[in-house]
Amino acid sequence: MSRYIRFSSNYDTAILKTELTSCLDNKWIAHFNQKDYSGEWNCIALRSKSGNSSDILTFGESDFIDTELLNELPYTKQIIDSIPGKKETIRYMALYPNSHIHPHKDIGCSYEEGLYRIHIPIVTNAEVLFYLENELIKLKEGECWYLDFSKTHEIINRSKHVRVHLVIDGIRDNETDEWFIANGFQFSENKMYDDSTLNQMIEELKRMNTPTSLALIENLKAQQNV
Repeated sequence: MSRYIRFSSNYDTAILKTELTSCLDNKWIAHFNQKDYSGEWNCIALRSKSGNSSDILTFGESDFIDTELLNELPYTKQIIDSIPGKKETIRYMALYPNSHIHPHKDIGCSYEEGLYRIHIPIVTNAEVLFYLENELIKLKEGECWYLDFSKTHEIINRSKHVRVHLVIDGIRDNETDEWFIANGFQFSENKMYDDSTLNQMIEELKRMNTPTSLALIENLKAQQNV
């Protein structure tokens, strides 16, 4: 199973930075998982549950909709629209100098479990250290990456500059499978969970009864048939 892949796409960083600059006067919100970091880690939403750019939550019962802010960013929107799959939350995420996202896991945020998280670095440098299961991953400006955030990951900004990524969350489907495989993604040959664990996860997702949880149920049922 692939823990990460770099897609073949490379984007125009000059345009991305210009569009990002136009958002800097808007209200950015401190990330809600405050136990997972020290320093300053702020976000602003381009797609959210409420359609409000200050709504940075990644879960809820309604569908996600584009914020007004995204409509002011034509090149960024073009990139987002070019990525296959149903999109959920989309955010700019800014990690400030001398800030540290501590080692942690985002449970369920794995492509094989039905969700993908794409990172497109817009402003970064060599002093921003990104670790996935203790492996240093070098993400450069304008690149497009999938990383399995259900694994332990950690980010340290040792530089004097704010690091900003465009982060896109979406749901796996047949079209995204083709995209991932074309870019070198390798699926695990074995089940990720035994049948008992899968059944427990499915029952919990049924109780949530959200569009995302129902999509995840279908992916987990597919694992039962492996």
